[in-house]
Amino acid sequence: SQARQLSGIPPLHAIHVHHGLHPEADAWAAHCQRACDARGVPLTVVRVQVGQGASIEEAARDARYAAFAEHLQPGAVLFSAQHRDDQAETLLFRLLRGAGVRGLAAMPGQRPLGRGTLLRPLLDCSRAELQGYAEAHGLSWIEDPSNADTRFSRNFLRQRVMPLLAERWPQASVALARSAAHLSEAEQLLGELARMDLQAARGE
Repeated sequence: SQARQLSGIPPLHAIHVHHGLHPEADAWAAHCQRACDARGVPLTVVRVQVGQGASIEEAARDARYAAFAEHLQPGAVLFSAQHRDDQAETLLFRLLRGAGVRGLAAMPGQRPLGRGTLLRPLLDCSRAELQGYAEAHGLSWIEDPSNADTRFSRNFLRQRVMPLLAERWPQASVALARSAAHLSEAEQLLGELARMDLQAARGE
């Protein structure tokens, strides 16, 4: 609400996706409701069914973004809180899966989603910076216990691989995120060249 008053942005509306995968999922939704009520922000809680697949992480992500897309009104903007460390982990994860330039561009700062737009304004901020801000301002949050489960690939990268890389290269997450940004620019340029080739072919 403070940000809305300072910058004059349109009214805020929060959305929480209830995956139903953890015994405390109802308590997490209640926490979001209390936080929104305290700030005068309307909240929509969307319950989803997470499909069966090779990766529960991917299935949950697909269900989550489908819910976001379905509930975005025309012209609405969804702010997501992924940060620089998330970006670095995404690049490394996709690199290990043999992704091409488009995949290695990792998470874009902005992209269409449903009838609206997804924005990730915190990609230049580290996890430590955001946690420091939250602690300094007395914010409360919930840690998903599954984040510590290194059986999940992304958690393994976060808990085991990234700290090891940081021991040798303290700016590893910064460098990886920068590489993702370079690859994003390259992917955009390749797209522009492809469109130019298509236009030339149609002209012929």
